[in-house]
Parts: sequence; structure tokens; C-alpha cells
Amino acid sequence: MQEKLYESIDYRAWELSHEYGPRVHIFPEPYLLTQLAVLCSPDTVQPQVNDIIENCYRSLFVRVFNREFPRLLRTVDTRMVESTDRGRYHGIAIDPTTPAVTVNIARAGTYPSHIGFHMMNQFLDPTVIRQDHLVVDRITDPEGHVIGAKILGSKVGGSVKGKILLVPDPMAATGSSLLQALRFYHRQVEGPPAKIVPIHLIVTPEYLRAILAEFPEVEVYAIRLDRGMSAPEILDTVPGSRWPEERGLDDQQYIVPGGGGFGELMNNAYV
Repeated sequence: MQEKLYESIDYRAWELSHEYGPRVHIFPEPYLLTQLAVLCSPDTVQPQVNDIIENCYRSLFVRVFNREFPRLLRTVDTRMVESTDRGRYHGIAIDPTTPAVTVNIARAGTYPSHIGFHMMNQFLDPTVIRQDHLVVDRITDPEGHVIGAKILGSKVGGSVKGKILLVPDPMAATGSSLLQALRFYHRQVEGPPAKIVPIHLIVTPEYLRAILAEFPEVEVYAIRLDRGMSAPEILDTVPGSRWPEERGLDDQQYIVPGGGGFGELMNNAYV
């Protein structure tokens, strides 16, 4: 007789209530919010910056793996099987044959992508996963406003057809870099992927509007929604209920309250 308790698990992490639609998942959990508050403080420098980045992204990746990756039933011997035939675990597990690609959008996405790639190698068949690399540069007008992005170089290991495409990028402000990356995969790489999952620390209402308008199939994951440039009456509303009036970016397209430029902080390179 096998234990049936773990044959069907309804995994539901607590999420922020909002009206951006069912494909936006925001996890303002106390531990993650605390980590993010310290990370965004002007007093926080290396090596603490990357330590907190790793803590946050490991937590986010676990939630993505739990929700977005397919499962199967497994029966696995434990060390107790030598003394009893009941020494076996029977229940769900993530399918180790799940093909997945994590995309490094240099430079803020480099370390988060490496974390995800390393984690997947620990529970998936390494022959079905890979890490791609894109060098994306923002385009600004003479006043410093972000007006787009361009890809300067790439190392892509093949098709993404039928694979889960993970795109970890800490600060989703305008979405210009991520949108350009997804356009690249859509136009130049064989597909389509089974799923597209952008993974962020902070998102803005402007980013959510842009990404869902062009790629409505994405599943967006984040810890925090920042809309600090909105009018006071908007800040009293349920997120997304007055979406066109919400604003999370200043005139230079930096997130408010945000945390400044993470690419600079993560690399100690202020250029």
C-alpha cells in the first residue's frame, strides 16, 4: 500500500491582489520585501548586493519551477528500503526531461540567469537545458529618455521550440531591453517556446502594459510592484484598477521608489 498524500499537490504561493490579469504574479512576502529593501538602500554595496540578488532570485526561481514546470509521479527508493519495502517515496516531482532555456540579458541579467541555470542543472537532465546570452543596449534620445533598445551581440544555442524560456532581468522599468530580446527570439530563433517567463525583482505598471500588449502569452514573476510616481489618489487604489493613470517611472525612466541602476551595482562598473 503506497502513500497517496503527495500524488496531487495544489501549489499556490501567496500573491498580491491586482487587476493586471492572471499572467502577472507578484510575491510581496515579508522575507523577500526585507531583502529587497536592503538591496535598494544607498548604503548597500558589494558583496552584499550580489548576495541579496542570489537570495531573491533563488526564491523566485523556486516559485517558477513549482508553478510553470510540468510534473510526473515517481516512486523512489530511500535508504530505508534495505530494511522495509515501504521505504520508498511515492508522489509528484518535476519532470526531469523538461527542456528549458535561461537567457542572460547582459549585464544586470547575467548573474540571475547563471543562478537559474545552476539550479536547473541540479534537478533537470542537463542535456535538455542551456543558457543563452544577449548583449542589449538601451537607446536614448538627447534628453536621456529611453526610446528603445538594440541587440549588439548574441550567443544562442539553438531552437527554443517547445522549451520553457526564462528571462531573469532584475529591474523591469520600460521593458525595452526585454521586449527587444523577445522580438529576437520570435523573429530569429526557431520556436515557439512552450512558455515565456520573465522574472524580475521590481516591475512598473508601464512595463506590464508594454510586455502584455506585445506578448500577451508571457507569465510575469516579480517581488515588488513600484508605482511611486502616481498621484496620491491612485496609490490608494487596487493595482491595475486605474492602470492608465499609474506611473512608476520618473522622467529619465528610472523606477520610483526603485533602487537605481542594478547593472552598475552588480558589476561595480558605473558606466
